[in-house]
Amino acid sequence: MNSITLDGRVAADSELKYTQSGDAALSFRVASDIGFGEKKTTNWFYCQLWGKRAEALQPYLAKGQQVTVYGQLTLREWTDRDGAKRLSPDVRVNEVSLQGGKREEEQAPPASRQAPTPPPARSSYGGQKPATSRDEYPY
Repeated sequence: MNSITLDGRVAADSELKYTQSGDAALSFRVASDIGFGEKKTTNWFYCQLWGKRAEALQPYLAKGQQVTVYGQLTLREWTDRDGAKRLSPDVRVNEVSLQGGKREEEQAPPASRQAPTPPPARSSYGGQKPATSRDEYPY
């Protein structure tokens, strides 16, 4: 089984696109540091998340957001401007966990990027049913 778990920070705001068939595809890069001091290096991973979760997570995968990504790793070969062959680690994302709290300088995602919030569910009797016995209290 091919799986990878990586911790890092989103390198730039995520980008949401749609295929011709209407499937959502969210692309983002994650920078993951290894080592300390002068021996510290950064690995860059190109990540893609598909479907409804891609649409839901897009506002939250902004530059600087600390994340843990779970998925499958593939190596994509490409040629740079000088004609040298390069390898890029790509991750097909299965799961994303947002890490850390919201920083003070961060603001809520713009309203145009937020998913609409569904109205609270209401019952046919117009509100919450009052408890009629001790067994129905939640505590």
